Amino acid sequence: MGWMGRVHAQAYVRVRHHFPDLPLRPELVAVADPEPGRAEEAAARFGFATATRDWRDVAEDPTVAAVSVTTPNFLHREVGATLASAGKHIWIEKPVGLSSEDARAVAGAVASAGVAGTVGFNYRNAPAVAAARELISGGRLGLITHARFRLFSDYAAHPDGALSWRYERERGGNGVLGDLASHGVDLVRHLLGEIDSVVADTAVFIAERPRPSGATAGHTRGAGPLGRVQNEDYACAQLRLASGARVVLEASRVAVGAQNDYGFEIHGTEGALSWDFRRMNELGTSLGSAYQDQPVSTVYVGPGDGEYAAFQPGAANAMGYDDLKVIEACHFLRSIASGTSHGATLEDAVRTAEVLDSMARSARTGTWVTL
Repeated sequence: MGWMGRVHAQAYVRVRHHFPDLPLRPELVAVADPEPGRAEEAAARFGFATATRDWRDVAEDPTVAAVSVTTPNFLHREVGATLASAGKHIWIEKPVGLSSEDARAVAGAVASAGVAGTVGFNYRNAPAVAAARELISGGRLGLITHARFRLFSDYAAHPDGALSWRYERERGGNGVLGDLASHGVDLVRHLLGEIDSVVADTAVFIAERPRPSGATAGHTRGAGPLGRVQNEDYACAQLRLASGARVVLEASRVAVGAQNDYGFEIHGTEGALSWDFRRMNELGTSLGSAYQDQPVSTVYVGPGDGEYAAFQPGAANAMGYDDLKVIEACHFLRSIASGTSHGATLEDAVRTAEVLDSMARSARTGTWVTL
């Protein structure tokens, strides 16, 4: 019940407000967190019927039908696979474990149990991203030639940031690859199709951090002795897509001056698109037949673009990050009700994890890796 647990809980509370036609009405039954008092606090705040320090109690609870898995990465495989095997539908945060092997294990458990599984690739839910996908699939950009995807953040830029699980290989897995580049890979696949091969470089720029003095939630400062950072702060990769397009994907968690600077620029033979998460409801478009000196317009997305109409009545009314998770909750509940997948799936998580593993291998060997 750190930040992401709170976001999921709020999404369940809000989802029927925005999607009143949902065939399922979620009820908050149980919450688990090992930190003393945190689950009880969440129960009082959000109205969960029960609180426990052991997630296994949730797996064994016959009144629980679906579970959000918002744990640190090293627990994704055990928790996700156990819950699925217990017959629980799961909404699990990315990157779904520490490796593609972990993601496949969870995906296998979901498939074997016949339960629904949704993954937290939330940026694909932005209405502007949905609009971009429609323009690309409709051929408005012509043949996609090249693109750039960036995910820059300063959450780890301070050298006194606590050495939490995020910076440990055994608990966090790949660092900025799993944390931020996973979103970039999902967006590439969602918008442009499959990735054939990659070459990548990574770096650790802050080699040591102070250990935390207590439980961490989000990105807190440390006050203990210094420890070694075991996974990458920065990654840059070139991708060759099955379509023949080329993509540069760059991610950093130590980018001073960059607060959630996520976005993309996509170029085709007849047009271009750009999107910046910090201006989430705007889409930069260059469409037409001029080729040279073709102007760029800013389009404010509105009803008709993705799920925008569930939140606002007209273009240029702002949506925010938490709204994307409400859309994700809607996809999860529709998947349960219909037996058909809506939104990002465990197979998307597996494919993304395979790309991330290939990037890590390329960074170690200095060579192109074919998926």
